[in-house]
Amino acid sequence: MKIDKNIISAKFIKRPNRFEAYVNIKDELENVHVPNTGRCKEILRPMAKVFLREENGPLRKTRYDLIAAYKENMLINIDSHIPNKVTEEALLNSKIDKLAKYNKISREKTFRNSRFDFKLENDKNDSYYLEVKGVTFEKDGIAMFPDAPTERGRKHLKELIEAKKEGHGAGVLFVIQFDGPSKFSPYDDMDKKFGDELRKAYENGVDIFAYDCNVGEDYIELKNKIEIDL
Repeated sequence: MKIDKNIISAKFIKRPNRFEAYVNIKDELENVHVPNTGRCKEILRPMAKVFLREENGPLRKTRYDLIAAYKENMLINIDSHIPNKVTEEALLNSKIDKLAKYNKISREKTFRNSRFDFKLENDKNDSYYLEVKGVTFEKDGIAMFPDAPTERGRKHLKELIEAKKEGHGAGVLFVIQFDGPSKFSPYDDMDKKFGDELRKAYENGVDIFAYDCNVGEDYIELKNKIEIDL
């Protein structure tokens, strides 16, 4: 998908809280919004080159969103709103083979006590619940999730298991917001309970997908299926 707003580069200075950061734009200090509540400590480091998306909302306190940063030579998109948009584009273009048979795509659909990112259906009345997780953490070439403990993520996996037991299709898609990891794994050192729940979901027939992305300053799109090591 093409990001159709003005994109500029800057240097990262500091992040005083989850929602805001300070960057250097042409020797001027600028307060910007960070659209990601994850830690991102290994990405947002002093003097890292970052990319900002200009926003013009009348109620905004900041002019820019910080959407991507270089970690050494790797450009990582950190916008937490992007994975669902990238996934919808991929579904519409049948990029995920196992899900290509579904021609009806709905966003934000509820099953029991969870609201999943997508409900997919087809003309045969088959249904499929899909949850999407954005991945920005990389260690030694391996993409990992989560980068912070996530009770909500565990809840989603439990509900996907229940959806599967009731005869629906169910899956979780890890959208890796950078290019070229060797594989994807749950980050057990950060949240072992999530990793255990992911393995349990797999054992109960929930599909686990992981795809990396082509990432540029003003675009991002789903790229290749990545090996999963549970």
